[in-house]
Amino acid sequence: MTVSIHPTALVDKKAELDSDVTVGPYSVISGRVKIGRGSTIASFVRIHDYVQAGEECIFHENSIIGGAPQDHDYNGEETWVMLGNRDIIRENVTINRSTGEGSATVVGDNCFIMEGVHIAHNVTVGNNVIMSNKTGLAGHCSIGDNTVLGGISGVHQFVKVGRFCMIGGLSKVVKDIPPFLLVDGHPGRIYGTNSIGLRRAGFTPEERSRIKKIYQKIFHSGKAFRAVLDECRQEWSEDYLAREILDFIKDSNRGIEKWPYTKKERQQ
Repeated sequence: MTVSIHPTALVDKKAELDSDVTVGPYSVISGRVKIGRGSTIASFVRIHDYVQAGEECIFHENSIIGGAPQDHDYNGEETWVMLGNRDIIRENVTINRSTGEGSATVVGDNCFIMEGVHIAHNVTVGNNVIMSNKTGLAGHCSIGDNTVLGGISGVHQFVKVGRFCMIGGLSKVVKDIPPFLLVDGHPGRIYGTNSIGLRRAGFTPEERSRIKKIYQKIFHSGKAFRAVLDECRQEWSEDYLAREILDFIKDSNRGIEKWPYTKKERQQ
């Protein structure tokens, strides 16, 4: 099918719109933009230079994609926003380009970015991520696949969040969150494994139990952190789940968030 552009929309001749792309009233698309097949751009959408989106993406009203990074280090260099396939970008979402020649702010496939979300420069968002209303990601954050961020949550710059995490609404995340965990609070604290999310994603009861056992040893063994990590590497040297968790912790720059004892755990 051909591209459908409303008469009131402004689309630069250099913009590349694939087949079956629809552009709604009063939207503005700048030059070096590539929009994949079957994508829909609603009314009053602004897509700046240096944006690439995959197939079947949906951009809702008043979303602004590819604005210059809000970063004093940015000096006008060519940087990008790269979106995957089938992303849903709801109303008033802002996604900024990155800082650093040739770099990009990246969003993976099948992400649901709800109303009012802000994704800052040099952020990397994995696949199948859900970001609820008014969530904010500061510069250089990394969000793993299949993670859910509750409404009005905020993630500090350079923080990494692993796969299959659940971040509660209104949470303030200031340290790295390893995979498979549940976080809530201000500042955010770990409160357990994301058992419901893991079950829904098809993790077996044995895998969920093993993840919990690994984390219980890491956080609640009472031993020095580095020592217990070495023990875990020896005990679960062939375990792919343990390896993912331990590698994430090893690569952390901001430090790992705490998992405080619950009242029940203290009584055990």
